[in-house]
Amino acid sequence: MLTDKPTPYGEIHISIETIAAVAGQAAMECYGVLGLSKKNNLRENINELLKKDDFKKGVYCTKKKDGYEIEVYLTVAYGVKITEVISEVQKKIKFDLEKTFHISFNQVNVFVQDIKEI
Repeated sequence: MLTDKPTPYGEIHISIETIAAVAGQAAMECYGVLGLSKKNNLRENINELLKKDDFKKGVYCTKKKDGYEIEVYLTVAYGVKITEVISEVQKKIKFDLEKTFHISFNQVNVFVQDIKEI
């Protein structure tokens, strides 16, 4: 999926990999986040932490009429308050994406896939 951003100088095409990289990096900077993980299927129960190059497998972006929606799948540390971590991740991702791309991101949905002890 490509996102088009019109500017006075022409259009800029932003790929989903770029959005995933910025969102993934923003999530990794938050306290309590161990890494991004893949969206689990019922048959697939393998939880692995994604490397920086694979952030697009843990971040999903969809275009809506009035903006974009992001889904992020995380692994968090055991012993942290999950609601606080999710809230901070949502705020950080939304801020970084809107600051970087100047595009409206209406929803940032964060899903905790796994909890691991450090």
